[in-house]
Amino acid sequence: MIELPSPLVLLAGIAVAGAIASALVAVRLLRERQRAIRQARALTRDVEKLSDRLWELADSEERYRSLIEAQGDLIVRRSEGRIVYANAAYAALLGGSEAEVVGSSAQPRVRVARPAQALPGGARVFDECIETGGGERWLSWVETVVPVAAGQAVLQRVGRDITSRIAGEKALEEARSRAEEASAAKSRFLATVSHEFRTPLNGILGMADLLGDTRLDPEQSTYVRALRSSGEALLGLVDDILDFAKVEAGKLELAEAPFDPALLIEDVTELMAPRAQVKGVEISTLLAPDLPAQLVGDPERLRQILLNLVGNAVKFTQQGGIGIEAEAGDGTFLVTIADTGPGIAPERLATIFEEFEQGETGGQHPQSGTGLGLAIARRLARAMGGEIEARNRGDGGASFRLSLPLRVATETSAPAPEPEWQGRRILIASAAPFSAAHLAACLARRGAQVLHAGDHAQALARLADERALSAVLVDRNLPDGEVEAVAAAARRAGVAEILIMLAPAERRSFGSPFAAGFTGFLVKPVRARSLYARLGPAGEAPHAGTAREAGAAVPGPASGLHVLVAEDNEINALLLTRTLERLGCTAAWARDGGEAIRLIDDMHSGKGREFDLALIDIRMPVLDGLALTRRVRAAEAALGAARLPIVAVTANTAAEDRREALASGVDDCLAKPLAREQLRGWIDRLSQGRMVRARSA
Repeated sequence: MIELPSPLVLLAGIAVAGAIASALVAVRLLRERQRAIRQARALTRDVEKLSDRLWELADSEERYRSLIEAQGDLIVRRSEGRIVYANAAYAALLGGSEAEVVGSSAQPRVRVARPAQALPGGARVFDECIETGGGERWLSWVETVVPVAAGQAVLQRVGRDITSRIAGEKALEEARSRAEEASAAKSRFLATVSHEFRTPLNGILGMADLLGDTRLDPEQSTYVRALRSSGEALLGLVDDILDFAKVEAGKLELAEAPFDPALLIEDVTELMAPRAQVKGVEISTLLAPDLPAQLVGDPERLRQILLNLVGNAVKFTQQGGIGIEAEAGDGTFLVTIADTGPGIAPERLATIFEEFEQGETGGQHPQSGTGLGLAIARRLARAMGGEIEARNRGDGGASFRLSLPLRVATETSAPAPEPEWQGRRILIASAAPFSAAHLAACLARRGAQVLHAGDHAQALARLADERALSAVLVDRNLPDGEVEAVAAAARRAGVAEILIMLAPAERRSFGSPFAAGFTGFLVKPVRARSLYARLGPAGEAPHAGTAREAGAAVPGPASGLHVLVAEDNEINALLLTRTLERLGCTAAWARDGGEAIRLIDDMHSGKGREFDLALIDIRMPVLDGLALTRRVRAAEAALGAARLPIVAVTANTAAEDRREALASGVDDCLAKPLAREQLRGWIDRLSQGRMVRARSA
């Protein structure tokens, strides 16, 4: 039988169970509370972190905004033309606040816009002149496309004020324009000064020449020579000062053009030869056999350098000779000018190229002049990337070495074939220190055996040798005897070619080479190509008529040439007309360009005199020389008339003046003061051409 608990026991059990349940609930609630507390604390920490991050972002944004605003850059973003963002600087440009401009499509007023330039990545850069209430502002914009959301982008422009830079550019451009105007004014001044100096000098030197051709007693001749010497010294002084002024003014515009170095050097040599030959000094050129036919550089500057160097050698050499040698290799053009002068004091070798340095002759007084020639030559050489060095020669005299980095022209014509003279024996009878050696080198490199005689006795001894000679070259100034005796001995020895070498001034005084026993003549300084052409190919004997033709080649006065002289200066016109008359010409004087064109028009229409040559001044009233030439050439083309040779005789000696004159149609430019030999060359060529045409007719 089961015994049931008493009610008290049941109540006690129920109470215990309820207590246990309550305890369990309390424990659960406690745990939930603790969990809630932990979650609250974690949330508090997250909120604090978020708050810190937001503060940092706000601070960073404020710093960025402050930095941008401090720099003054203008920033705007647009979407479909409307502003979605603008900083205070851009808003101020539009005349409002940031809040006012956002959402609007306002644009600044643009006065000037420069073309945009594309940058890598799609950006663009451009400048605009903006009109504002405070005046015009120049802004430089950088425009880019900025992505802002998936598949969306806005157009952003960042601008910077460049007003001060533009103002500086304008000021610089104005300064450059003023400098160019000043430089042009200086150039015009130099050209005017050159013309005004040379015009009276032309009269002084030309009249001294004409006076020297008259019958003067010895005392008068001395005065005339002194007059001409002083005039030449003044001309050199003017040239040096003007050249130095051009260099100092920065008027060195270097050209890049192909030119023939051999022809240029030979032209310089022939130009300086009369000045040297007047002093009894021989001048000669030796060109390397492998000298390129064409180099690329500035031929006019090179010519000026060589004229200064050779002129310096002529100035300081009182007897003997001057030798010019040229070669090229490894991209360098080398020219050496040596002389038999007194040399240079060792302590002055380092200063000889400085401005206003003047040399001395044998320790005596300094030479006359400005002392600018060598300084100008070195400055020109260095401007062309080269250099000039000076030294003393071991056997006396000085030597100047010019080196220039000139490249060979890519398109050059093949050089003319040179003769082969293997087995030929040639005698050179000359005491000239350079020209004899240079002639010997030219002949020897073509295979000839060259003999040398330094005086009359040695020449006769060589000719008495039993071995036959192919040719004899005799210098007119061979010492200690008559050259006619050498020619006679050469004829007895059976020499086929007997040539006399004459300076241009000696050609008329010497008379006919044929009458003196020679078969022909060569003009000093002798060009290699003239030597080769005169001696002919190996084994070729002179034709029967060669001797007489060579003798007849010494020109006498021109016969019957009619020359038009267009010159407004009476003294220069008198000089030209009298010089032409001395050369056997008939001259007609036109006092200005208008009168000259009337005379030429009359010639074309058959109403007036036929002219064989026109000598014109560039600067003339009514019609200047260039306009006159263009009118004449146009008339010739329209009428189909023969071309009238036109030579400009001008005091405008700059290279650009010469180029402009040649472009107008003139055939040559002769500088004032006029060199009579240059004019004689034109007269001789025209006279010979007339004789050839007459014989063919």
